[in-house]
Amino acid sequence: MAVYNHSYALPFEQQYDGSWFRDYMHRHWQDSFIYSTVYVLVVFCGKKWMENRPRYDLRPYLATWSAILGIFSIIGAIRTVPELITSVRDYGMEYSICVPSYHIGATGFWSSMFAISKVIELGDTIFIVLRKQQLLFLHWYHHTTVLIYVWYMSRADEGMGRWFIGMNYTVHSFMYTYYALRAMKINIPRYISMMVTSLQLTQMIVGFSVTCIAYHLSQRSVCVVSTGPIIYGLIMYASYFVLFARVFYINYLSEKPRFSSTNETNGKKRN
Repeated sequence: MAVYNHSYALPFEQQYDGSWFRDYMHRHWQDSFIYSTVYVLVVFCGKKWMENRPRYDLRPYLATWSAILGIFSIIGAIRTVPELITSVRDYGMEYSICVPSYHIGATGFWSSMFAISKVIELGDTIFIVLRKQQLLFLHWYHHTTVLIYVWYMSRADEGMGRWFIGMNYTVHSFMYTYYALRAMKINIPRYISMMVTSLQLTQMIVGFSVTCIAYHLSQRSVCVVSTGPIIYGLIMYASYFVLFARVFYINYLSEKPRFSSTNETNGKKRN
């Protein structure tokens, strides 16, 4: 099993062994259902509570929040994408899906941080509720299902996880940076917004394709891939593609957009 060596790694990255985190997730991944339930209750109760109250602007806080998550995603992409590229280039597609060698060192640390970040990102919705923006199904559906899937995958120890982590970090690097600039009232060309949504759509297509390949490899007994992550992944990525395609059509192809691209894509985003 080849382990990717970064040209530079901080001491805590070099010494990181993800086995303890996988063990924790194996015992506690179902906590994601609790977090998701509390999140939905808070969101819709908060939305009800704000009905007869004035909206909060919160623009400086939103810019700061988005910038922090953008920087975090950029660092995460820098630490995980090279391992993904090397796995495919040097060892092949089957290796990248079958061998979970990314759990050690810098890549392992940022893979664990990725799972934790899915809980933190639930805070996105607070801004939508308090600013009384349109809360779309895509937003809270994506947040809850991604959290559950990522925590489920974190305990499953599947090689294909490196694909999902690297792609999501990359897309979020662009997405949160875009949100931060918008919150700072910086005029962003329309094609940039289109690019962000296109990246999200591309992520869904690649994620669905990788999951299909994983299923094919498991049927050929090339490697062992759990049935659960495959079924969940196919349903999840297919539903995301439909929802994001609808966003793209309404915002960029139809004559009269019914909602802003910022609200919808801030409605989400990523796996």
